[in-house]
Amino acid sequence: MRTRIHGARLFDGEHIRGITDVVVEDGVVAAVGTEAGGRADAEVDGRGGTLLPGLIDAHTHVFDGSLAEALRYGITTEIDMFCLPRPLARHRRLAADRDDVADLRSAGTIATAPGGHPTQLIAALTGTVLDPDDVTEIDTVTDPARAPGFVAARLAEGSDFLKVVIDDGTAHGTDLPAMTPEAATALTAAAHDAGLRVVAHAITASEAAIALDAGVDGLAHVWADVPPEDPASRRLARRVREQGVFVVTTLAYFEAIDGGQPDTAGCAHPGHYANAVGALRALHRAGVPLLAGTDATPFAPSHGSGLHRELALLTGAGGLRAEEALAAATSAVADRFGLGDRGRVAPGLRADLLLVDGDPTRDVSALENVTAVWRRGVRQPR
Repeated sequence: MRTRIHGARLFDGEHIRGITDVVVEDGVVAAVGTEAGGRADAEVDGRGGTLLPGLIDAHTHVFDGSLAEALRYGITTEIDMFCLPRPLARHRRLAADRDDVADLRSAGTIATAPGGHPTQLIAALTGTVLDPDDVTEIDTVTDPARAPGFVAARLAEGSDFLKVVIDDGTAHGTDLPAMTPEAATALTAAAHDAGLRVVAHAITASEAAIALDAGVDGLAHVWADVPPEDPASRRLARRVREQGVFVVTTLAYFEAIDGGQPDTAGCAHPGHYANAVGALRALHRAGVPLLAGTDATPFAPSHGSGLHRELALLTGAGGLRAEEALAAATSAVADRFGLGDRGRVAPGLRADLLLVDGDPTRDVSALENVTAVWRRGVRQPR
């Protein structure tokens, strides 16, 4: 099946390419622009709209139904930051076998201290959105000498990267056992030796500093405990940039908990949205690679629509240009997570595509006007 998308404005994942044609064949982009002529089995009228790569949410938690909901909004890949082994195997089979759900990459089982975050959430969710049959005991880490074995177990489970939890509960208004800096450093080194990227869950500036000391590749959140315009945020942002670390934004998460929405434990608690925005602005000014992510769950933010909200916050409170925000949800995520087959519209890459009415490179709210979504070249019914 050879499909030509005609006359749409193209954002290729990095740049605005103007009005052009794109041909899709056998699940990939076959041609762009002047090379997009010749025979086509189907024509899609893209005039007045914008074609862009399928969006990638860089921080989610996948539950049953999440991947289908994400795809409805043009999110063709989700980066799952923690999923228990049994449901993860189910989600992987679904994404591999079907094109009516988003694809995913996952950390699988995360590295945390015994009794540490998010074990309290698992207990709260068991019997609601978590089937008790899916809940297994989480492998935890205290001894740095266990790090290589822990990483080997994650590789055996099929983890695509390692997530390390550095969280003493301060940001949640609780007191939780926290991973030691020595264990975080050992886990990061073992993961790198095994060829895995390492992303750290850290909510406060001091936790982020521990993650940077450990040598992680990315932070799963902006920090949210430092007041806006505090010089401490600027200093930490410069250090993040100097170490080449990326940061997943998750402003939608902080907005949700500040607004009294329940978190993944089903409990509302005071949030730090203004502080998170301040950290985001400091990171942006410092030139840190930013990846758009939501921390989507079955609660708030939602899968799919949550990423649209995230991009609105990035271009509003966060100060990013629309083009920068779109790159943060496409090519930037693909680059940092090693997804070389997606995140851009170019010949030979996966035909994960989103067509919207309007111009999101000027106003990201146009993403709400989804006209068509393709996943591996398969157009989804609307």
